[in-house]
Amino acid sequence: MVAVIGAPVAPSTVTPTAGAPAPTAAPPQSRGRVRRAGPPVRFWRGVVLGLAGLYFLGPVLVAFWFTVDGADGPSLAAYTRIFTATGFVDAMTSSLLLGLISVAITLALMVPTMLLVHLRLPRARPYVEVFSLLPLVIPPVALVVGVRGVLGWGNGSEFVEVSAVFTALQDKSLPLVLALMYVVIALPFTYRSLDAGLRGSKVTVLVEAALNLGARWPTVLWRVVLPALRTSLLNAGFLAFALVMGEYTIAKILIFPTFPVWLAQSGATDGQLQVALALLSLAVTWALLLIVVAVAGRTRKAKP
Repeated sequence: MVAVIGAPVAPSTVTPTAGAPAPTAAPPQSRGRVRRAGPPVRFWRGVVLGLAGLYFLGPVLVAFWFTVDGADGPSLAAYTRIFTATGFVDAMTSSLLLGLISVAITLALMVPTMLLVHLRLPRARPYVEVFSLLPLVIPPVALVVGVRGVLGWGNGSEFVEVSAVFTALQDKSLPLVLALMYVVIALPFTYRSLDAGLRGSKVTVLVEAALNLGARWPTVLWRVVLPALRTSLLNAGFLAFALVMGEYTIAKILIFPTFPVWLAQSGATDGQLQVALALLSLAVTWALLLIVVAVAGRTRKAKP
């Protein structure tokens, strides 16, 4: 045999024999948890939500049927009698004014205080927090007993000016003493709401930047702090207002005709009217809550 030098050598190929089995690929291993046969998660989620909705909406629907159930069939007479009921307009007006006054006083006191503690006095924060939680520890009855003692001292004061001030605070048409007591009771809720807003926003940086640019504190408070805490202010105001519209014990003991007191007394003469007013109060509360949620959602979307 003669070998040709420089000629390329063809690569050797191995052909499988007829009897050897062809190699097969290994089956893919399943990763993760093995899915069990059964109803999907969405099914159970729908069942739980349906039961929860039935639990919460069932009593409301039954109460609504009680208000419209009349001798001659369904009727809205209970709702039409609301504005003509004796004492309703006065009691509702008093409660609404007390709610607005309480919200204004609460925010006027708590916003500067929380801002001062957050920016300048961080060591005082635990003491302010403990002080704000005292209304949850002190029973409302004990608070009323103390307030009645102070009111009795003011009414019997020898000074005419002091007696006139305490008399004005106890005016039946607009008892401002209730507004002051509601401010104290609402402290735990307003404190938590404002504290969460101050911690979650960059108020410290914004305030320092505004002060470095020459802005004064009233301008900083009005044009920097309030827009940054819009959601927290709405939450605090909503909680305080809802507390005023539902508070019964203090107003009943001090004998002031607020809306909750009038609502409890109206049930003795007209049960349908009382339930109708309770449903309307619930609807107004939910509407205000949805408004707060909508405003909070727009504020978050507007942030970069």
